[in-house]
Parts: sequence; C-alpha cells; structure tokens
Amino acid sequence: MKKGYWVVAYRSVGDESALKEYGKLAVPAIQAGGGRSLIRTAEVEARESGVNQRIVVTEFDSLEKAIATYNSAAYEAARRALGSGAERDFRIVEGV
Repeated sequence: MKKGYWVVAYRSVGDESALKEYGKLAVPAIQAGGGRSLIRTAEVEARESGVNQRIVVTEFDSLEKAIATYNSAAYEAARRALGSGAERDFRIVEGV
C-alpha cells in the first residue's frame, strides 16, 4: 500500500505562542492517527525559486489515514489553537 504524507511549508509565523500550543495538541493527534515525523526543520537550502521556509513532512501508512487524521476532532483542536498564528502551505499527498 502507498503511504500518505503531509507536506507543510510555513510561509510565516506571526505568533510563536500559538505555534507552541498547536504543537502540544498536534503531536498526540498525529501520533494517534499513526503519523510519524520525517522532517521538521527551518534549516533549508532553498533552490530553483524555492523559499527558505520551515518545513514539516509527516508520513502515514496510507493516504486515507493522512486525510482521516487531518479531519479528526483532535487535529481540528490543534488547528483552532494555531488560528492565524501561522500561514502555511499544507498538502496531503500519496507516495509512490
């Protein structure tokens, strides 16, 4: 079965405390959905029109689990805690 991934680029973070609160709620919600953090860094070497942004990549056992976790009540609470504290480019994709 192909794996599912969350690929998130943080365009900006305007409220570090909201981001911390999001993390407190998001990590257990993601783990409950079977998610595993592969990349979580602001150390980026941007190339070819890339932008130096904080990047997070999370792996799930399937695309369906990645989507279900995003739509879960626990992760919804994390998103509410983040609110407008960060602008993100959030993608849910299927692996090859």
